[in-house]
Order: sequence, then structure tokens, then C-alpha cells
Amino acid sequence: MTAVRPDGSQEQLAEDILQELQAHFRGAVVAQDGVRDAADPRPPWNAMATDRPALVTRCTGTADVVDAVTFAREHGLLVGVRGGGHSVAGLSTVSDGMLIDLSAMRGVQVDPVRRLAHVQGGALLGDVDRETQAFGLAVPLGRVSETGVAGLTLGGGYGNLNAKYGLSCDNLVEAQVVTADGRALTASAEENPDLLWALRGGGGNFGIVTSFTFRLHPVGPIVGFAGTFYPLADLADVERRWRDYALDAPREITTFIVTMTFPAAPGMPEVIHDRPVAIVGAVHCGSDVDAAMADLQPLRELGAPLFDMSQPMPYTAVQSAFDPFFPRGALRAYWKSQYLERLPDDAIDAIAARALDRPGPMSLVNTFRLGGAVHDVGAEETAFPERSSPFMVSFDSMWTDPAQDHAAVTWTRSAWDEMTTYGTGVPFLNFTGIADEPLDAGVGTAFGRNLHRLRQIKKIYDPENFFRRNNNVIPLD
Repeated sequence: MTAVRPDGSQEQLAEDILQELQAHFRGAVVAQDGVRDAADPRPPWNAMATDRPALVTRCTGTADVVDAVTFAREHGLLVGVRGGGHSVAGLSTVSDGMLIDLSAMRGVQVDPVRRLAHVQGGALLGDVDRETQAFGLAVPLGRVSETGVAGLTLGGGYGNLNAKYGLSCDNLVEAQVVTADGRALTASAEENPDLLWALRGGGGNFGIVTSFTFRLHPVGPIVGFAGTFYPLADLADVERRWRDYALDAPREITTFIVTMTFPAAPGMPEVIHDRPVAIVGAVHCGSDVDAAMADLQPLRELGAPLFDMSQPMPYTAVQSAFDPFFPRGALRAYWKSQYLERLPDDAIDAIAARALDRPGPMSLVNTFRLGGAVHDVGAEETAFPERSSPFMVSFDSMWTDPAQDHAAVTWTRSAWDEMTTYGTGVPFLNFTGIADEPLDAGVGTAFGRNLHRLRQIKKIYDPENFFRRNNNVIPLD
């Protein structure tokens, strides 16, 4: 089998060498010779991610990950790492090298007394929500249950509980990490605190996290939910009223606006079938559900709704409500996001114009309200530095025809450039495609004044940049 080294040269791996690895490896070792494995348990989410590894190590635990890293290092193989495999940028695979696949590592153990959750590195959001909600507890995670916990957390972690409980990375209290030299380390406030700091938003640059320990919070099992559909043509007026509400909303409310062409989904009213809409969404995590729905009522009155599905709802149902719009492997995707220092009327008009001119019905233009507990954390307390912008806009272009690649990418970049009039020019790396950009594109801007410290820590734990298939931080010279 031929595999690729980081410098582009090739390594011929004899069958007996692979058998030696498999002999003490609990998971499967799959030689693919660059061909996609039909039995892949978790293929890349973005259909534009066409890289095919030559060797896949399907790990069952930390020991397998140690062996995989050691083998790749000894044979000089280029490495990619897959946790949830939901990377918009397609970073959860690798071309011709070794893919270290954690998709079988989905265990979640809840300690309800200490309010901690121990989560393996291949777990999905839905795995965590299912176990923690049995105790009326939750980790602040994302909005699509098929998203991987690892990539979400290491990249920051926005979701439906941010205003009250902060980012996913803010709630990470300990991690088990396999570093580039094959050591299994603990990162916590007591052990390797510099590594824990870097993992809180610094991406996959510092090792493979095989286990996350999160702080838990009382949430649900029923929460207040707002989901009101307005005509997309009314977005400018609706978003103005939404902005004014969101700026003064209580911390229990995390809110956003999603624009899309809603498909003809069974069980949904025909009035929104195949219709461009603006969905005003919000979650209220307060314990009094009646009071929560009263607090959310203004979001249901921002205009003349086409449909309103607002109601008390199980938290797990809220967390999976958007899953159908992000099917794995079915869509080509290129996203770009930007933080906004302000959201004046002319910015809203620009967002509305773009939403009406999306490059296809599956593309989204979204506005997120940020603040609350996210802003309570100092810009240098974690690797994730963005702690002040009140809003973020995301252009999530998605399509199916490869012939549309150039047009969709061009449109997305143009929309992002237009928003720099009102924004900071700082991207959110988890909501950013790479297309033809280098792996470190946007990294310096995104990490800002934290980049130097990240480069110092990278030098300590990965001086040769072994883990480079990510939003790459280059080790300090």
C-alpha cells in the first residue's frame, strides 16, 4: 500500500507492517488505496471533501489512538483526524495519508451529582443530549444533533444555550489528549493548564482529544421554543424588530434568524412548502416554561407570520429540529461568517438583499445574536478570543451540482466582503469553507492577539506540525 508523507513523498507500506499494527489494534485497520470505503461509518459531511485516505485506523479507545499516532509518526505519514466528521471545510479526511477515525468512540457518562459529563472524542451532539437530558442537565452545544462534539468544542461552540451558559469550550474543564509524540496527557486546571487553554477554541492543532469533560447545567427536559416563519420578502422589517428585541432579551434566551427556501416537508403546512422564508428562532432555558413562552411572545409578533410552531418543546427535539437541512454527504458547501460590531438598518437591508439572492434554495443567510455569558469571558481567558461582537452573520451556501461550485463560492465571498462595511472582518472558523485557500487562511485574523500564545503552545506539544490538517497554527520558530 502506498501512502503520502507530509512533504508529498510516498511511503510504501508492506502487508506485514500493516498486520503488525492490526495485531494489537482493537479497532479495524483498513487499507483503501485512495478509494472510498463503502462501509465508512461516518463519511465526510461536505460532498466537496473528495480526499481519500490510503489507510484508516478506526479507533475504539485512547490506546488505539496512541498506536495510530505512533505508527503514523514512525512511518512519516500525513494524518487527518475524524471526530464527528461534520467539518464544513472538509478537514475530517485526508488525501492518501492516514485517517485516524474516532467515529466508534461515542460513549457519554454523566455524573449528575458533580454535574459533569465525560464524552468520548467521536460523540455527536445528539449522543450527549440524550444522556444528559435523562438527568435534566445539558452541555451548551450546537444546533444540529449530527454535529461532532470534538470539532464544535475545539472551534468554540455556538448553540442554543450560549447567552445563559457560554460557549462549549467555556464549559470544557478537562480533556484527555494524545499528543504528536504518542503520549496520553490530561489537560486541566491542575495538569497541563496551557494545553487546556489552547483546546478551548484553538482547534485541532495540539493533539487528538479522546475524552472531553464538560460542566453541566440544569436545562429542560422541556424548554420554551420560538419558531416563527415570516415571508422572506419581509425580512428587513422583521429583522429590525428582532434586533431591538434581541439586544434587551434576558440571558435565558438565545435567538437567531435563519433564511431559507423551506422544502415541501411532510407534516408541515403547505403555505411554507418550497417557499422562501425567514425563521425567527429562539430557545428559553428558564425553568418556568409558561414564563418562558411569555418572554418569547414578541418574537411571534414581528410581522404577519406564515406559520408559527412556537411551543414548549423537549430540548432534544429542539436540538435536532434543523437536522434535515444538513444531510451528510448530500450537499456541496462553502460557508463564510463574520462578526458584526453593529447591526444598523442599512446592514439589515444588505443582509435581506443577499437572502433574496441566494445561490440556490438550499443556501442559508443567517444572523445570530451573541452576548450574555459569551461576553463574560475575557478575550485572553481562552484561546477563543471573540468576546465582544453583538451579532454574527453567516452565509451558508449549499448546492448539489458540481457545475455550480465556482458561482456559489464567488457569491459567498462577495457577500462576506460586503459585510465588512459593518463587521470586524474576523471569521468564525467553524463556519468557514476553504475551497482553494490554504489551511491557515483566516487563522491569524480569527485568533488575533491569542495567536502568539497558541504558536508557543504548538511548539511545546507539536513542534513539527504533525497535526496540520486543521485551521492550522504554525509552531513558533
